[in-house]
Amino acid sequence: MKAIVQNSYGSPDVLELKEIDNPVVKENDVLVRVHAAALNAGDVFSMRGSPWVARFAVGFPKPTNYIPGWDVAGRVSAVGKQVKRFQPGDEVYSSCNGALAEYACAPEDKFTMKPTNLTFEQAAAVPTAALTALQSLRDAGKICSGQKVLINGASGGVGTFAVQIAKAFGAEVTGVCSTRNVDLVRSIGADHVIDYTQEDFVKSGRRYDLILDNVANRSFSDLRRALTAQGIIIPNSGHGGMGYVLKAFLLSPFMRQQGRPFISTPNSEDLAVLKDLIEADKVTPVIDRTYPLSEVPEAMGYVEEGRARGKVVITVEGSNPTRSL
Repeated sequence: MKAIVQNSYGSPDVLELKEIDNPVVKENDVLVRVHAAALNAGDVFSMRGSPWVARFAVGFPKPTNYIPGWDVAGRVSAVGKQVKRFQPGDEVYSSCNGALAEYACAPEDKFTMKPTNLTFEQAAAVPTAALTALQSLRDAGKICSGQKVLINGASGGVGTFAVQIAKAFGAEVTGVCSTRNVDLVRSIGADHVIDYTQEDFVKSGRRYDLILDNVANRSFSDLRRALTAQGIIIPNSGHGGMGYVLKAFLLSPFMRQQGRPFISTPNSEDLAVLKDLIEADKVTPVIDRTYPLSEVPEAMGYVEEGRARGKVVITVEGSNPTRSL
């Protein structure tokens, strides 16, 4: 099969398209013919080997035939002898290792049936970013109907899902983004949109019950000034890094408001929750650009710039890529 392979750390040039063996299917595994995959900020960390903790997951001191990518959508090609939930031909999506390849293989409990109203490209955009948004708001933030929620970085991969999920939970949502993304953030349901080039939400005088910070461009003391007395700050480690989350953990016992640490954990149960929200038309993926598998280095460079609106998707089979939102 064709796959993107990484054997060193560095710029997007370390990512090479190669012909390698298909994955070996174990008795509890599902083998999927990949139709589309998606990129995340974490893929940039893995490519660069920075922060250093990423190297212990990818390869230390350097990766060896590492296949990057976590988000995948496709059709089941084969199943192991112990697999009960899936059969060849099923359309599934997942957050699993080795997504940037023609085939991906993972244990059965990593997969969920694809939302019926999404294309493979749209479904691939969901797992990591939408799981992060769901778990941060629902689990770490304990979001409730009627709360005032601010999403800092509302036009990115996690942010576009967070705006929609917060609305689905009945919150009053304010999205913070740049001028070019104001209309986008409003179109996905934000009640209020703040253009950070024109207004500082910290100095506006408005207070929020919950702030999801996807940007990590403000200090915790700044963010606290925009919280209600019992408000919660949720730092997204995908952009701020583990140091940002650790700082929230260390500071939280000393803060009147809470800076609640949070790390997203992929699981099929929450992918099923997202499937229900998507099929109920409460959540729709936002895709900025798509690239073919052969252009993953270019796509990774675009993600690393940090200006993508929504998600960047990689088409692997049966799709024609497009280049703009």
